[in-house]
Amino acid sequence: MIPVAIVDYGIGNVSSIRNMFQRLGVLAEISSDPKTLASAERLILPGVGAFDTGVNNIRQRDLGGVIRAHALERKRPLLGICLGMQLLFESSEEGQEPGLGLLQGSVKRFPAEPGLRVPHMGWNEIALAGPATLFRARKDDAFGELSRPLSYYFVHSYYVAPTDPTDTAATATHGVTFTAAVERGNIFGAQFHPEKSHKYGMLCLKNFSETVPC
Repeated sequence: MIPVAIVDYGIGNVSSIRNMFQRLGVLAEISSDPKTLASAERLILPGVGAFDTGVNNIRQRDLGGVIRAHALERKRPLLGICLGMQLLFESSEEGQEPGLGLLQGSVKRFPAEPGLRVPHMGWNEIALAGPATLFRARKDDAFGELSRPLSYYFVHSYYVAPTDPTDTAATATHGVTFTAAVERGNIFGAQFHPEKSHKYGMLCLKNFSETVPC
């Protein structure tokens, strides 16, 4: 069984994510093959670009059922990154297509405010909403030396608004305070790019690589 499979549906920094796992000594395979993805212990759904494009690419490759079965039936860990996290939700103001609906809520655009730059691009600190798997401090290696609060690299014009506030694992502020990460059971999401966030991102991916089915 593959420890980590990265879903290749035509958009996303799949090679950068795999390279980060290689640095961590974790086997990660990029694939768009439903059988390969179905055999993975953990799935990562990356993504860069428009919501409808992501939905349509997943549909064209017949991957929606595989992703849903992985998370909902097999209860195996799933991590959505950037657009990949947004696709876990029900809908988006960016498009007309329905999302995967693994989490309840919608995706909203940053408000048009004077002086507020959109897209939100660059490093930003996060605030943890409570104990969170992805950000678990590690005392057994160099990750335990990371300063707090943690800081991550963001590139996005839209953010998720979970229906259930307890799904929010961390927040950040850019004009408004928004959900920067989510966690519900075996389903995780990061609005930021861990593959571009140096040791801070490695912390999240290492922690995810050690998650177990619910």
